[in-house]
Amino acid sequence: MLTIGNFDGLHRGHALLIERAQNLARAGGHPVGVLTFEPHPRSVFVPAAEPFRLTPFRVKERELARLGVDLLFVQHFDLTFAAKSAEDFLSEIIVGAIGASHVVVGWDCTFGKGRRGSPEMLRAAGPRCGFGVTVLEPIRGEGEVVYSSTQIRELLRSGKPREAAVLLGRCWEIDGRVAVGDRRGRTIGFPTVNLGLGDYIRPAFGVYAVRVSGDGADDPFAGRAIDGVANIGLRPTIGTPEPRLEAHLFDIDADLYGRHLRVALVDYIRLERKFADLDALKAQIALDARRARELLAITK
Repeated sequence: MLTIGNFDGLHRGHALLIERAQNLARAGGHPVGVLTFEPHPRSVFVPAAEPFRLTPFRVKERELARLGVDLLFVQHFDLTFAAKSAEDFLSEIIVGAIGASHVVVGWDCTFGKGRRGSPEMLRAAGPRCGFGVTVLEPIRGEGEVVYSSTQIRELLRSGKPREAAVLLGRCWEIDGRVAVGDRRGRTIGFPTVNLGLGDYIRPAFGVYAVRVSGDGADDPFAGRAIDGVANIGLRPTIGTPEPRLEAHLFDIDADLYGRHLRVALVDYIRLERKFADLDALKAQIALDARRARELLAITK
């Protein structure tokens, strides 16, 4: 049983697609596999585009495992592979390399050179190539909103992490290794952990209520989530050449340099802005921290 897609975000629509494949697989005693592509095709076709990923591969792999996928097939995507015809994709990948007995795709699935491959092509080829085909129509949530990675990106860019979480089925996270910063936060009473944004989409710059957790064997919090307040952006009061995430964790003092952390954006508090001096910045961070505590208290 095979599903195909980029699966950026692993949102509720993706989860329902995988669930349909799992139900069909259980009925026939088959494993469930996912075929995805790395790097994301958009970054190959438009290499100069601004970062847009919701889930880099490490996160995608983790979320697929959480959803109970048995097999993960990762096709390296480059311009040579992009030139492969839809017919060759079918015969060489789906049939030849994977040997799928059934393919489950969304209504908007495309594949092959020029995106000629379609659900209709899969349906036509299935009987000849020995696989069944299930096509899911657009999956909608409350208010008839279609679950869409594009829509989630727009919500994050608009400073609406709560609305994005509804489509995702979880809070959106930025994860990475804690880097050594300039340690300025500690001097004003608000030590922070610093993460680069890498290939992640840039959400609205500003201040967020967040929950911070570790990941796997490297988890410094043993599975707990720690409340905090974070700034994402260019720190206009001090200045940063590249946008970064700086999170102050409440009620904890630990050496987290080099640790792998996951920072979930729970709510948006305010726009990023420049302050007259560090004292004014410190006073505002205290207000932001108080507001973050209030917002997080009602989402326990």
